[in-house]
Amino acid sequence: MVIDKILRDKNIRFKEKAEKIKVILTDVDGVLTDTGIYYGPQGEALKRYSVRDGMGIERLRRYTGIETIIITGENSAAVKSRAEKLKMAEYYLGVKDKTEVLEIIKKKNGFVKEEIAYIGDDSNDYDVIQKCGFTASPADGMSFIKEIVDYVCETKAGYGAFREFAELIMAFKNVT
Repeated sequence: MVIDKILRDKNIRFKEKAEKIKVILTDVDGVLTDTGIYYGPQGEALKRYSVRDGMGIERLRRYTGIETIIITGENSAAVKSRAEKLKMAEYYLGVKDKTEVLEIIKKKNGFVKEEIAYIGDDSNDYDVIQKCGFTASPADGMSFIKEIVDYVCETKAGYGAFREFAELIMAFKNVT
């Protein structure tokens, strides 16, 4: 069948891309969170994170050596706290131009485009997505982002989309 061939060809492309990945870069709002912001009694921003996404970050590190790096325009204590809890060696908060930070990460770590995965959902991710080797969007990402990424998750942001992308990469690297 034509559909089987298309799916098989797509899986071959995914496998070729996933095998090269050494780092995953991620946005926060709209990927690791459900895009909602809650405010505490003192006006502090609170965010809801999926424990499954956190486990995906830990599994990537433990079983493949792949680190996750946050790049977000958000500059909040909640994001910093989450990055530290997940023992992220690098995270970038308050970013205005994600492509500039991508270049810093590449230079600092010696990565090339094909070794970098990125998951994002909105206009501030558009340019950086086009400069990474394997890309994804949560199921509820903006349509113009879903049109340009390699993989659209079945899962929504903040409910395990990052974990789904992480598991996909691990599966293509033969890690379960």
